[in-house]
Amino acid sequence: MNATVVRTGLTTAAAALLLAGCTDIERALNQGGDTPCSEYVKQDPDTKRMTITKFVKQQTGSDQEPAGTVVDATIITVDVMCGAQRNAETPIKNADVAGIFMTK
Repeated sequence: MNATVVRTGLTTAAAALLLAGCTDIERALNQGGDTPCSEYVKQDPDTKRMTITKFVKQQTGSDQEPAGTVVDATIITVDVMCGAQRNAETPIKNADVAGIFMTK
């Protein structure tokens, strides 16, 4: 086998492993409920889902994956609450209706 082909294959495999590991790293670094609204509203849909899933796990104290409907409903609620918070640094776990009208 040609050395260039082997090197290319190894490089591709290494890159794939690094990319796959990014999701695990992102999950580990994700703050869940401690994520400030200012950061949450900038996240892409996949990262928001990861953040909310971790937040729900923190709230329930469970390592079980929450039901998709629970995650979806929480995403909608946090999107609305964080979009209207007067204090953009409010953690998503503290975002609520009162924060829309007064700075916490």
